[in-house]
Amino acid sequence: MKTKKRTQRSAEILLASIICARSTGYLFSKLILEGMGVFNLLAVRFLLGFLLLAALFLKRLVRIDRRSLIAGLVMGGMFFLVMTAELNGLKHTASSTISFLENTAIVLVPLLQAALSRSLPRKKAVASALLSLAGVGLLTLSGTVKLGLGELFGILSAILYAAAILTTDKVTHSGIDALAAGIVQVGTVGALSLVASLLTETPRLPMGAEWIGVVMLAVVCTGFGFTLQPVAQSGTTADRAGMFCAINPLVASVLGVVFLHEQIAPQGALGAVLILAGILLSELPEEKLPRLLKLKRC
Repeated sequence: MKTKKRTQRSAEILLASIICARSTGYLFSKLILEGMGVFNLLAVRFLLGFLLLAALFLKRLVRIDRRSLIAGLVMGGMFFLVMTAELNGLKHTASSTISFLENTAIVLVPLLQAALSRSLPRKKAVASALLSLAGVGLLTLSGTVKLGLGELFGILSAILYAAAILTTDKVTHSGIDALAAGIVQVGTVGALSLVASLLTETPRLPMGAEWIGVVMLAVVCTGFGFTLQPVAQSGTTADRAGMFCAINPLVASVLGVVFLHEQIAPQGALGAVLILAGILLSELPEEKLPRLLKLKRC
């Protein structure tokens, strides 16, 4: 039992690290999208990431079995849809708004999971998700969210992200080679993006300073972030993976303060506390919750 808990803890530490790495993606993507098309950026980013990974893990890819290959293709297709919605949202509205809307997946994951299993969602999972979502809202939103095209893409990205988390959970717990499948996933996103770019855009390679952002996206956000998510999710549950979405806007805000000298308003600080409280609540064993409630009543 202790070994299982240690394995889950290690997987969740890896997952938190992955989401921290991917939290830089909003900034780089927003800047590069001023000069490149959505699918053009995705194609260059993910194909570059795939080439780097293929060079590092060529033997692993050559030996990939059929089930792991299919799993990678399915996950890649799902995340292609997620990234398409996310980047189209970033083209039409603020990154903070997209960050909030996309991370409503925190709540959607346990609800969708309960619907698929035809059971009620666990109270602790829903309470943790709502607490973290409230924190994300306070941290990222400065006013009301209007319902424009960008916001609609943000809502769509949340639904697709929740579905992608559940899909990844299902395939990674079926005994596949999660690392090899993760590499195939990256290549699939890149290939689909290239086809979409050729059909709808005039693709080009990055120019000048754009390369810095693209390389960062390819190595940090894609090579590390996307590839290892299946590995991390193979050691934890879907609702726990959804909970870690809350780390994304938290880390993005901290990076903004450290590197861009941005200010966090008082409600933003409260939001950060709520996010951490939601994650801590999710860490508590179910059997300890009744005791805590009794202490609060006293």
